Amino acid sequence: MGYRLRVIGFILGVFFLTLTGCREYNVSDDPSLRLEFSTDTLSFDTVFTAQGSATAQVLVYNRNACAVLVDRVWMTNGTVFKVNVDGEPALDRLTQLQINGGDSVFVFVRVEIDPTGATMPLLVTDQLHFHLTNGVSQQIELEAYGQDVTRIGRPGIGRVNAGALHLTADKPYLIYDTLVVNGTLTVDAGTRLYMHQGACLYALNDVQASGTLEAPVIIRGDRLDNLFDSVPYLYAGGSWNGIYLISEQAHSYALNYVDILSGNIGLYCYSPGTGSLSQLQMNGCRIHNHTLYGLVLLNTDATVTNTEISNCASYCVYCAGGTHTFVHSTIASYFNYTSIRIQSVAKEDAAAVYIDNLSKTAPQSVTSFYNSIITGFLKNQLVVATPLDRYYAGAFVGNYLKTDTLAIPHAADNVYWQKTDTANVFVNNFYKYKEYVYYDFRLDSLSPAIGIGDSIAALPYPTDRNGVNRAGIKPDAGCYQHE
Repeated sequence: MGYRLRVIGFILGVFFLTLTGCREYNVSDDPSLRLEFSTDTLSFDTVFTAQGSATAQVLVYNRNACAVLVDRVWMTNGTVFKVNVDGEPALDRLTQLQINGGDSVFVFVRVEIDPTGATMPLLVTDQLHFHLTNGVSQQIELEAYGQDVTRIGRPGIGRVNAGALHLTADKPYLIYDTLVVNGTLTVDAGTRLYMHQGACLYALNDVQASGTLEAPVIIRGDRLDNLFDSVPYLYAGGSWNGIYLISEQAHSYALNYVDILSGNIGLYCYSPGTGSLSQLQMNGCRIHNHTLYGLVLLNTDATVTNTEISNCASYCVYCAGGTHTFVHSTIASYFNYTSIRIQSVAKEDAAAVYIDNLSKTAPQSVTSFYNSIITGFLKNQLVVATPLDRYYAGAFVGNYLKTDTLAIPHAADNVYWQKTDTANVFVNNFYKYKEYVYYDFRLDSLSPAIGIGDSIAALPYPTDRNGVNRAGIKPDAGCYQHE
């Protein structure tokens, strides 16, 4: 009896499959069957014209039990977006693309936009169509912004030498390899410099970079796409080399609201140390996410105000030779402090700030911090390397410091890190990529850096880096006033 029931069940099953044809490899012309796409609109970030984009992908799913047959794939325009479907770049050859039940195929898309002649990004769109033998047509929307750029250098050419150079905000600049500016370098507010892999800029004369709060100067890598998932390439340091201010004689450097992001070295300043030293003025700047150093001052006099220098694998600030004054600046060392490994190097066992006053031949280092923050996730974030602490001429007043109590004569009214401070100094000192929460070095509402600054030191700087008024009797430490 059981054997007969099994035979009857098998015959009924074969009969049912014959009627329905719903096996994963059997093509169905049922007009209710549809494809699904991993995204209905594939959007590219800004793409530099005449350069092309990285390759993006879309998955095309057949969620049905039966197979479907795609008899035609085409683009509405087909001039800007270059498409490869299931390994086939020539879409007119895709006349019998079978997608089995529960299976999927890849679509790879690149963007190649000719120069537009416009200064602003131009939106370009297209549609990728799929027509099935069941009569159903579906499409994926494609869109990208094309941006004309002014190229300095070309791949394989190497070093480019320039005399005096004036960079404007009309169009971004794409810099390949090494740019050496022998004359005065002038950079207007709103100028954007995109640095190709390994690119660097050497300024051998005066520099005037005049960014503003509303229109900062941006210097960053040229990859505008994502490293993977929701992680932009901008979040990975080391995508370009660095900015070098090198002089054989004293020069003047003025940087206002300049953001230097995700290279190997942010800003490296050097003069020989004989005679007068070069003068650096920085205000409202941000040096962030570098695989070596943030700001290096070698035989350079510097005044750094309302500036954030953060997340460097080695020293965020290194000073050796010269007089350096930091006022209302935030030095935060949380490189690679994240829930996902995206950096090419690990954080070194290095303090956020290293002051080297040990040389017997170079000029003395006299480095002072007023109303500033020096902290990070390592235990000690400040090193003052000097022969005798009691004779050190630099001052530390009104700061929040993650270090042992300073045993120098000009240290007063500082607040030192406590174990309970770890989680609430900043709005966010940890990158949570799944939650789309990046580092934010503004002050938390419970921050121990609130209201600890010296009011006299704050007088020349009535607003913070974001333009917030420093009202009240006691200002906050750092470049961001808590609102």
